[in-house]
Amino acid sequence: MTQRFQEFYHWLDVQAHRIPAIPRNLGVTALFLCAAYWASSILIGHTGGENNSALVFVLAVVFISLLTSGYFYGIAASIIGTLWINIYFMEPYAAFSLSRPGYPVALLSMVAISCVVCALTARVKKQATEAVRREKKAKALYEQNEKLNAEKAAIQLQSERISIRESILRAVSHDLRTPLTAISGAVSVLLSSPEVSEKNLAMLADIKQDADGLIVMVENLLSVTRVQDGTMPLKKREEMLEEVAGDALLTTRRRFPDYHIELDLSEDILYLPMDPLLVKQVIVNLLENAIRHSGDREHIVLRLYRQEDWAVVEVRDRGRGLSPEVCQSIEAGRPMPLSGDATRGMGIGLSVCQSIIKAHGGFFTAENHREGGAVFRFGLPTEEEKL
Repeated sequence: MTQRFQEFYHWLDVQAHRIPAIPRNLGVTALFLCAAYWASSILIGHTGGENNSALVFVLAVVFISLLTSGYFYGIAASIIGTLWINIYFMEPYAAFSLSRPGYPVALLSMVAISCVVCALTARVKKQATEAVRREKKAKALYEQNEKLNAEKAAIQLQSERISIRESILRAVSHDLRTPLTAISGAVSVLLSSPEVSEKNLAMLADIKQDADGLIVMVENLLSVTRVQDGTMPLKKREEMLEEVAGDALLTTRRRFPDYHIELDLSEDILYLPMDPLLVKQVIVNLLENAIRHSGDREHIVLRLYRQEDWAVVEVRDRGRGLSPEVCQSIEAGRPMPLSGDATRGMGIGLSVCQSIIKAHGGFFTAENHREGGAVFRFGLPTEEEKL
């Protein structure tokens, strides 16, 4: 029964609040004043001159104050109720009179009591509204806090997964590097032996090439994990970029003597703070990437130039170009996917380059040239940033 009454009251409240505020408040005031007049008319028929019409109208004022907004309607109802009591429920009836002893005090007391009740009721309503508002705000803050805790837990879980993955990569890379180096060294000894047939020489050359490629891949894995988790601090010092690029070019030519690589130097001397070993690794990775994956043997160009406050290194080829996925990943600054496909090692090498250049505060881009082939470009700031 109580639940049905609450549901009916809620439905009635919703329907009432669909009416505009002023007509609704005027209707509530008129309804309860008329109900008080009707109840007082019934009472005076049974009690005569000693009626309780003042209490009935005070009760009506209480309900009006509860169901209307503000103070105006309750105070207006108390004044109207006082006049009606004087005119219709006190002698002489049907006329306004203050001749009877005590009438003025009684009327003023009723108005004052009604006004006080109206003010108290309005204050209680205001406090109830404020309590509801605070409850909603507290609920919203609680839900937001729960959401933030869930996001924090997800971030911590992701961080732990990344940490575990990088630890596994480092452990596997360390375990692979030693036997691969031994294989490469043993094959070099066999290649220098005069007793090896030409057929075996070709097989040994392939083994050495694959072993050297795997060694480079392992070194890249170690570098990218160390740079990303901060265990490889940058050892910056002022260096000439031309010397670092020349050293990288010599290293690449020793590994791939049959490939032609052109060096295009700037007229300016590019002298800037860097970690020369890591920057050399970036250049070597880009050159080997062009050699292994472009299909171009004659038109690979290593270019150095100044662009405003940046020292820029560019590696270009005229090969098959880059896939849209690679271009999108580099443009968005996302790490390259470490997938094992026909372009084995490409994603790892580019991820190493991105991480090292980002640690230097530089930029790294890649695109397909309009004349064909791919262009990889990175820039290093020519001056150390002031903190």
